[in-house]
Amino acid sequence: MPSVLLFNPRAQNYKARIPNSILQIAASIEGKREYIVVDGNLETNPEEKIFNYLRQQTISFFACTVMPGPQLKQAIPISKKIRKQFPHIKIIWGGYFPSNQPSVVLKSGFVDFIVNGMGDMCFPTLLDSIEKNTSYKEISNLIFFENGNIVHTKKDNIYDLDSLPPLPYEKLNNFYPLQKYLGKTYLGTKTIAYHSSFGCPFTCSFCAVVPIYNARWKGKSAEKIYKDIKYLKDNFGGNAIEFHDNNFFVSEKRTVEFAKLIHKENMIWWGEARIDTMDKYSDESLQFISNAGCRMIFFGAETGNDEILKKMSKGGTQSAEQILRFASRLKKFGIIPEYSFVLGTPAASEEEVNRQIEEDIAFIKKIKQANHQTEIIIYTYSPVPTEGSELFEEVKKSGFSFPETLEDWISSAWENFDLRKNPLTPWLKPYMIDKIKNFETVLNGYYPTVSDLRLSRLQKSFIKLYSSMRYKTGFYKYPYEIKAIQKIWKYRQPEKEGF
Repeated sequence: MPSVLLFNPRAQNYKARIPNSILQIAASIEGKREYIVVDGNLETNPEEKIFNYLRQQTISFFACTVMPGPQLKQAIPISKKIRKQFPHIKIIWGGYFPSNQPSVVLKSGFVDFIVNGMGDMCFPTLLDSIEKNTSYKEISNLIFFENGNIVHTKKDNIYDLDSLPPLPYEKLNNFYPLQKYLGKTYLGTKTIAYHSSFGCPFTCSFCAVVPIYNARWKGKSAEKIYKDIKYLKDNFGGNAIEFHDNNFFVSEKRTVEFAKLIHKENMIWWGEARIDTMDKYSDESLQFISNAGCRMIFFGAETGNDEILKKMSKGGTQSAEQILRFASRLKKFGIIPEYSFVLGTPAASEEEVNRQIEEDIAFIKKIKQANHQTEIIIYTYSPVPTEGSELFEEVKKSGFSFPETLEDWISSAWENFDLRKNPLTPWLKPYMIDKIKNFETVLNGYYPTVSDLRLSRLQKSFIKLYSSMRYKTGFYKYPYEIKAIQKIWKYRQPEKEGF
């Protein structure tokens, strides 16, 4: 009989991806315990399914992965209801949200334990410890309440990923046909979501990964990645890859080795990188990964202001000049750079915040001149609790604070916070937010994303022509006509919908 229910709350309303976080935990107990998987992305009513399992099976543990944002809308009410109706069940949360907000999670009264980072060793050990009623303090990567105090146990280094058990794709296929996770995207008709590494070796002050992995990174070998991808291709028809690593391209050697292996499979792929890391790649390496199917890479450009880049702790090597030059450099290799920008960072005065927004808008237009194929993704600055960073200290001084209860996190004001479209930050005035959004509308009209499969070439040409005067003259106010076209044609934004 299963004793563990693993829940992946709904993260989006489109294109379910392989639930790698849940599968990573499932792999840690595969062959040791029976478990059930419920995926909120493929269930019309996951709560009903979960409670049917709880009534029919002998479930002792409910484990849930929780990212900030949409996943909270299912994770919170379902966990709360389980605590009320099945108080004997131990509730365990993992993921970025509880690791970064442990106090508000544990004080809710309906979450017993938080897996802080990798759960491959922590999770099965915790289950054994609960059953044997032994101390939890020696279990690494754990956060819990004891005698009214929050206890953080020691953090393990990132494990050797090649030594961990394989993800149980076949077991997942028993619960949900794996074909449903291989959706049509800009990259291919059956796109695989894959995670090849953990952590990141950098300390960007606005990144939720930093406090969890402490500037450490470790990846699977190129051979291991290839073996997994080949399995998903041969058995389920996968023909494209989204690498969901925080930083796939850390190692040039590993990247090139993987490119050599995947080249013969004729698969298109995408991943995330740092500009200052990939700018060190040789032309030969860049050409090789392009020939091997790498068509687009996501980069955190963030801003064209070198002083703000230093405040963001971007490693001290990324600069506006480099951002601009690298966009131009990638053009000759046929790789599309996808640059994200964070507009509206805190500053000493309202005038300074507004000036920086205008300077970044001008900088984005320079990038488009250097390489018009560069995809631009715009976020408004949303604080991440990387305690001790210069930027976060400025945020606190401004009067910003996070919700004090879990229920507040799913209020209408906060539910889209992690999408960085609803900043709730006191230094960003309404006219500044309008300025950012209006420029984004015009930019997306003049340069429609290549990843929108619904727009025809004719439609893209029409909306570009319609937006050209605004873009060229810099008149971005009240772009209602462009918004209307985008709404009618259901224009998609990659930062909200992925590919």
